[in-house]
Amino acid sequence: MRAYPIQQFGLDHLRHLDLPTPQTTPGTVLIKVHAVSLNYRDLMVVKGLYNPKMSLPRIPCSDGAGEVVATGEGVTRVRVGDRVCGIFMQRWLDSPLTADKSKAALGGDVDGMLTEYAVLDQEGVVRFPEHLTYEEASTLPCAGVTVWNALHHAGDPPNPAHPGETVVIQGTGGVSIFALQFAKLLGARVLGTSSSDEKLTRARSLGLDEGCNYKLRPDWSKWVTETTAGIGADRIIEVGGAGTFGQSLRAARVGGTVAQIGILSGGTTSDPVALTPILHKQLRVQGIYVGSRAMFEEMNAAIAKASLHPVIGKVFDFSQAAEAFAHMESASHFGKIVIRISPQP
Repeated sequence: MRAYPIQQFGLDHLRHLDLPTPQTTPGTVLIKVHAVSLNYRDLMVVKGLYNPKMSLPRIPCSDGAGEVVATGEGVTRVRVGDRVCGIFMQRWLDSPLTADKSKAALGGDVDGMLTEYAVLDQEGVVRFPEHLTYEEASTLPCAGVTVWNALHHAGDPPNPAHPGETVVIQGTGGVSIFALQFAKLLGARVLGTSSSDEKLTRARSLGLDEGCNYKLRPDWSKWVTETTAGIGADRIIEVGGAGTFGQSLRAARVGGTVAQIGILSGGTTSDPVALTPILHKQLRVQGIYVGSRAMFEEMNAAIAKASLHPVIGKVFDFSQAAEAFAHMESASHFGKIVIRISPQP
């Protein structure tokens, strides 16, 4: 089989090799991977920024969809012919996250999905909705489940979004567009920021209620406050990290929630003043680290009921994996970036 094992960090070193096709063992399934989608984490893994001490070689990418083509002894959860995705954290099946469950993340702790065939434990796969293509399904395991968690399960006790709530999304990447789609399913009002008026127009076609070009209006938190009649937003889907965290705090209403998901603009800040709104507004800042298999299956049921289709910005062929990562690095995409491993059956 062909696969992209990282042997040396850096996009320039990413190339596919011929490797032996893995074989099933008791309790595992062999998946013929048809499509993989990219997350920012995958880019950092390939560049060596996510975990510079990662043991190599390592096959990257957490998100893939494919067909079960063989099963090991004792497998009862799925059968040959089922269309499945792997779950991001192979040990997090349900209940709250623990340190042990956070291990065995695909494309990091263990080999991921940028390969023609992958062997996963039967407990680490889920069937996806029938109306989705493999390419669409490949977008679900990280970005989709992360947003589902942020809107439905975040907090202890959980603090689910509700109809009429105002949600702010940042940019128009995969996580943010899922947040737009899922928030609209809930009946929320969604405000969004982007550096591109064209992307904001595309987002409006998906239900975005109001948009702000942060290149023209850098103080977008004030825009959120103005757009909400001085109240602020109920929930911020925060994907920027240090570069946007302060504005997210300022954009939230008193008692609001900031769901901290990404670090697209970096992971550190030297601005202690940015933290004062947490105190003054009694904000809830909730870290989101993808979600469990149970959340994945709950999300799939909602996607099937709504006949929702994930938004794919661009599809690359398997031989163009390095170009796909470079496209992600350029931050010019809208929705998800997908790599087609094999022709869709």
